[in-house]
Amino acid sequence: MMQHILTRSLDRAATTFILVVAGLGILISLSNILLPAGSFFQVPTYLVALFGKYVCYAILALSIDLIWGYCGILSLGHGAFFALGGYAMGMYLMRQIGSRGVYGNPILPDFMVFLNYPKLPWYWHGFDMFWFAALMVLLVPGLLAFCFGWLAFRSRVTGVYLSIITQAMTYALLLAFFRNDFGFGGNNGLTDFKDILGFNVQADGTRVALFLLSCFSLILAFLICRAVVTSKLGKLLIAIRDAESRTRFLGYRVESYKLFVFTLSACMAGVAGALYVPQVGIINPSEFAPGNSIEAVIWVAVGGRGTLTGAALGAVVVNYAKTYFTSGPLAPYWLFMLGALFILVTLLLPKGIVGTFNAWWEPWKAQRISDADESAAREDGIEPKPNPAE
Repeated sequence: MMQHILTRSLDRAATTFILVVAGLGILISLSNILLPAGSFFQVPTYLVALFGKYVCYAILALSIDLIWGYCGILSLGHGAFFALGGYAMGMYLMRQIGSRGVYGNPILPDFMVFLNYPKLPWYWHGFDMFWFAALMVLLVPGLLAFCFGWLAFRSRVTGVYLSIITQAMTYALLLAFFRNDFGFGGNNGLTDFKDILGFNVQADGTRVALFLLSCFSLILAFLICRAVVTSKLGKLLIAIRDAESRTRFLGYRVESYKLFVFTLSACMAGVAGALYVPQVGIINPSEFAPGNSIEAVIWVAVGGRGTLTGAALGAVVVNYAKTYFTSGPLAPYWLFMLGALFILVTLLLPKGIVGTFNAWWEPWKAQRISDADESAAREDGIEPKPNPAE
């Protein structure tokens, strides 16, 4: 039944998106593994890791588009769920270092030895097992989103007030994780990772495997989002977005639906963070910065709110631009350029790149089909019916 739901939600654009992601993932991986170093078509390992980071950002953008584009919940704190998933994976990677750390302690990570921790904190237990860390990647962001959403949605906090509260939440977590006595490495965070599932995290093969896993996760996240938005639940979410009071008047428990989709979105963001950390090699409190969450919202706005494919495209395009412009003389002005991009898109392309394309393409496609039908009718000797106005 689940397979039927997923395949039923696919149209031509969605299928094209999946094929493009899968094709690029396979081609980039094979290029890195099979072609010799220095070849024109060989993708270096550092670019594989960079593309993997873009894919993780695309998953985060999908999670934001699911709640903002289809349910009208503008979260300016989704970077918190992304970072929590990253910290859960970082804790597992730190436990895998063992006695290979600077201080050679088989139990305590280096920063705990440096800060004179007498023993491993209780909340670090279990992170030496991958299945437990993978469970925490989903459970910790999901539980925080559930508790936060239950309080906020029951109180009927909406609009800009909800956005401000989500921003305050991620800022509070930023301040907490900066503390050395919080047990997560303070401002330095978690780094110096060695292995993941017994494989060297710096090895070329591991990098390629992580990139492929990120592409697979992006496809899976896209399928889940498509299954949600094309179902009856998706129509109800759009009704909540466009007329929440009227939807509640019709007897629907609006709070429950918003809570479900908000929690699902947080779990997706946590998975994105977990895939991000081993490819980047570090996780620190700067990931909780409110500016990161705002930037993720800009990705969705640039690509096209309420399109899914546009959200993923916006994440890749904006981050590629960020990589390009922050490595040259324009680096100090990147934030100004990002702000200008958001303003221009809001004024000139309010539906984003994909949304604007769809708005142009659909009428043209409908007119083309209508003209083709009329032409076929004339060839069969059937006169087209005149419009009522004629």
